[in-house]
Amino acid sequence: MTKRLLIYATALMLLLVVPTVLRAAQLERPAIEQAGEEDATIIIRERTVLVNGAQGQTMEIVSLTGRRVMTVKIESPAQRIELNIPKGCYILKIGKIVRKVSIQ
Repeated sequence: MTKRLLIYATALMLLLVVPTVLRAAQLERPAIEQAGEEDATIIIRERTVLVNGAQGQTMEIVSLTGRRVMTVKIESPAQRIELNIPKGCYILKIGKIVRKVSIQ
């Protein structure tokens, strides 16, 4: 009987303590550094890139070998960028958003 009571008391304590600890951990998370980065969208069609919601940021295009191929400043809320680069695979980066691109 004492063993069963101890098990119930432990289970009850875990049910009360764990949600409180989880809630405290969520409160301690750092805020998103730039809210605009999360709202940015990138659409790729053949050799054209459409960027929405990244005004004021810089887009970098890097080859798979790590060489920076192109850098473009995003100056408007919706911007169209023509990629005049050779065929191949590239990495496109705006802030924390990274996409893999294949140019045909």
